[in-house]
Amino acid sequence: MENGYDFNTQKIELPNSMIILVLGVLSIIGCCFYYGVPGITLGIIALILAYYASKNYASSPEKFTENSYKNMNAGKVCAMIAIVMSVIYLIFTLWMINKFGMETLSDPELLQERLQELFPNV
Repeated sequence: MENGYDFNTQKIELPNSMIILVLGVLSIIGCCFYYGVPGITLGIIALILAYYASKNYASSPEKFTENSYKNMNAGKVCAMIAIVMSVIYLIFTLWMINKFGMETLSDPELLQERLQELFPNV
C-alpha cells in the first residue's frame, strides 16, 4: 500500500443511486398525469435522496463506483426537469380553470367556443 491507496479494496454502489434514477424517470412520466402532482412529488423525493447521496459521495469518493455516481446525477437531472415541467403544467391548468371554469373544461365543444373567442384568428 504505497501513497496511502489500497487498490485491492472493493468499490461499492452509492446508496440509493438506482432508486434516484428510477424516481427521476418516473417523475418525468408522472408530470403528464393528475395535473403534474405525481411528477412534483416523485421529483422532490428523488432530489432529497440525491442530496444525501451527493454528500455521502463527497465525503469519500474513492469508496464508490463511478457508474453509481453517474446514475445518481442522471436521476437528479431527470427530477429537476420533471419538477419544472410539472409546475408549468400545474400553473397552466390552474390558469385554464381560472379563465374558463371547471364546467367549460369538462365540455369540449364549449371549450372550443371559448378558445375561439379568446383567439379569433387561429
